[in-house]
Formats: sequence, C-alpha cells, structure tokens
Amino acid sequence: MDTTLRDGEQTSGVSFSATEKLAIAQMLLTEVKVDRIEVASARVSEGELLAVQKITNWAKEHGLLDKVEVLTFVDGEASINWMQQAGAKVMNLLTKGSMNHLTHQLKKTPEQHFGEIAQVISLAKSRGIEANVYLEDWSNGMRNSQEYVFQFLDFLSTQPIKRVLLPDTLGVLTPYETYDFIKAIVERYPNQHFDFHAHNDYDLSVANVMESIRAGVQGLHLTVNGMGERTGNAPLSSVIAVINDFIPDVTTSVVEQSLYTVSKIVETFSGFGIPVNKPVIGENVFTQTAGIHADGDNKNNLYFNDLMPERFGRTRKYALGKTSGKANIEKNLQEIGISLSPEEIKKVTQRIIELGDRKEVVTKEDLPYIISDVLDSEAVAERVHVLNYVMTHSKNLRPSATLMVKIDEDIFEENAQGDGQYDAFMNALKKIYVKKKQSLPTLTDYAVRIPPGGKTDALCETIISWEYNGKSFKTRGLDSDQTVSAIKATQKMLNLI
Repeated sequence: MDTTLRDGEQTSGVSFSATEKLAIAQMLLTEVKVDRIEVASARVSEGELLAVQKITNWAKEHGLLDKVEVLTFVDGEASINWMQQAGAKVMNLLTKGSMNHLTHQLKKTPEQHFGEIAQVISLAKSRGIEANVYLEDWSNGMRNSQEYVFQFLDFLSTQPIKRVLLPDTLGVLTPYETYDFIKAIVERYPNQHFDFHAHNDYDLSVANVMESIRAGVQGLHLTVNGMGERTGNAPLSSVIAVINDFIPDVTTSVVEQSLYTVSKIVETFSGFGIPVNKPVIGENVFTQTAGIHADGDNKNNLYFNDLMPERFGRTRKYALGKTSGKANIEKNLQEIGISLSPEEIKKVTQRIIELGDRKEVVTKEDLPYIISDVLDSEAVAERVHVLNYVMTHSKNLRPSATLMVKIDEDIFEENAQGDGQYDAFMNALKKIYVKKKQSLPTLTDYAVRIPPGGKTDALCETIISWEYNGKSFKTRGLDSDQTVSAIKATQKMLNLI
C-alpha cells in the first residue's frame, strides 16, 4: 500500500493540490500498479475533501474504488460521515497501539477504547465501508506493554476487519526486534492479515521491511521517494528492488520501470528534492565516475551488480571529470558515435582533467565541443601566448582591459577601454600590434553557443569569423567563462596570422 498522498504529504513543507493528488493516484494505480493507496486523513480540510472526491470519482469509473483508502479516527460517526461525503469505501482506523499512548493521550482504559472502536467499526460496516485498523505506536507497545498489545489483538480478532496495520510510528525498531515482534504476532494470529508500516528515523526502514517479510507479514506501507513525517517512510523504489533481488519467494505487482518516472513527478509536485545518491532513483546512482570502473565495465562488466539501470527505465552514464580517465571518455565517445586515435583520446582526456579542476562535471554534451577545440588547437604552432589579463566592468564606467602578451620571445603589456570587456581586450591588443607594425584581421562574425541542457556553469563555445588579406577563416575557443572562450579563440587567430 502506497501512502505517499497521506503519510508522505506529512513531510514538512509539502502540500499537494487536488489535481496533483489525482495525477499521482492515477499513476500509482495504473502504471506503478501498487495494490492500494492511502490518499488522505479524514476531516483535515475542504481542500482535502475535494482531492479525495476527485480520486474516488475517477477510481469508481475505472473499477478501482476498493483500492483507495483513507485514515480515520475513533470519533463516533464524524470520520465516517466525511468518508461518505468523499465517496471513499475503505477506512484505516487510527487507534492506540501502546499503553503509554492510551494512558497519557486518551486517558482511557483498554476496555473503554475497545468499546469505542467496536462502535465505529460496526457503524462503518452498516454504511458499506470496509475497515482496517492502525495500532499507533505499536512498536513501543511491543517493547513496553506487550500484554496490552496482545489484549488488543485478541479483541480485534473478534471484529469484522480486513487488515491490522502495525506501524513503527517513531521509527525506533531494530531489524532484530522487527522480526521477533512480527513473528510472535503472526504465529499467534495465523488467520489475520498484518501490514507493516516502517519509518526511517535510524535509517533502518528498508532493513526492517526485509525482516518483517521474513517474519511473515502480508502487507507493506511505502512512499514514493521515502517521503513522510520526520525522516520519512520506507521508500517504495528501494523496497521493490530488495524484494525482487533478495526475496525470491515473494512477488509484487509493482512495475519497476515506472518507479523512476513516478519519483520525478512526485519530486516536482512536492518540491521535495531527492538526494543525487538516493538508491535506485537518485541522479548519480547509475553514473560511474572513476575511470577504473569504466575500464572494468569494458572488461566483462566487472563493476555491474543486479541493479541494472534498464530495470528502472534508466541508462548507465560515465561521468567526465578529473577522475574519469580514458575509459570513461571512450564510453561516452561510443555513445555519441565518435572515433578518435589513442593519441587524440589522450589529449582530450588531459583537457577534460584540466576542465574538471575548475568545473565539477563535464557532460557528454560538452564532449564534441572539447574534441573540436583540442583537435583544432593542434593545427597551429603556438608562437603567441596571452599570458595575463585583467578586465573590469562597472556600472556607468567604460569597461577596460589590461593584458600581457608574449610574441615569440618578446613580452608586451597594454591597456585600453571599449564598449564591452572583449572590445576593450581587442583595443589593447591592437595597441600591441601597432608596436609590432602589424595589422589585425577584421572580426566579421561572433557566435556563442552552449551544449544542450547547459546550466550557468556550462562550457561555452565562442566561434569568431575573421577577414584577413582577402581570406576568411574561423577560430573557436572553449571555456566555462564566455569572455575567456572568446580570448582563446582570439589567441588561435593570432597564431594563425
């Protein structure tokens, strides 16, 4: 049962609109194919009522109404009336699963609590509503008041309910306790259906889910991206991967290939970002960064495990940066269909390492630009070097540039102003070439482009067209700074002439 739309929405700062809730519900039931969804808490707000009505109207049209569940309370007929107004047919009744909660929050005896629960369940049945029962704080109840928990379960075994829901409300269980507690309950009540609802306060939710399955639990409560109160719930994607790979005698209806898609949709709607290293669904989890790993993948897939990205509708990537090495670059070249000689690959690798020292990741889309820049640079002997420069740009003041250029063995320094930083740079350069009694080409075109999907730190390619002694030619420069890329293109021009 996926509870993203109820418990997941209790993530701090998250609130789905009615339309967003409907879209997520539709995807969970028809594409991800979870068995059930918990979509709201009763009596929260008018907006919540509208959202549940949208979902139940759609679910009824598609024969899925019995898969839509709502959290309700022991409040006489108030929650049941709300459910009927919302069009829902399955309630998950929140009750007290520990003596501590019962005594200090409700200030009632077990007999009083059980009597009120029986009345609500009876009323629900008379209104055509199916009932499941949550034992809130059940995990602490098993630790500190087992006698009460078993008394409660004895009572529930006499009630017309479908499932008993066992939540680790505060996320305090260890895997050993999870197994022992659930095993004891399943053996004592073999005819009852039990669900386990894990929280992740100690980062043990997936481990606890594994132990609950081993102990014989029949249902699990999960959320997309592990959303939920405090540190969240057990994440749907990780649990499904674990079940499919490590628990062969257990099957689910969940479609693995839809897990990444629903993850991104929920991330977008919630504004709740997924860590890039979150298993299965994080952006980096199928990206090899170290060159030795890419080399191993070329040699019999030495760094693959069973978590193949294709299972989840994803692809393996090989990061380009200072640690990537030749093998990563070869993998990316294969993907874009470019062949280079070993010597050319070596030069491209060196350039990527240099860029990686300044830019965290070089993308596959950057690669053709880097190749073009490196191979283009090979064609010309380097006799002119722009050794240093300072450029300023201030409001209401003309941009200025001071530069130092080495031509053969001579070093020149000049400064100038211009309409922009690059114009100031060119004006200072012209002063140097006047001293050399040499003219510069005429700039006829200036184009800037960045790779597809580029961000503010993207590599920038500047292509400048020149006219010189009746001949036209182009030079290009590449850098993450636009002005620097133009200066690099200009240095190539100086060497060409």
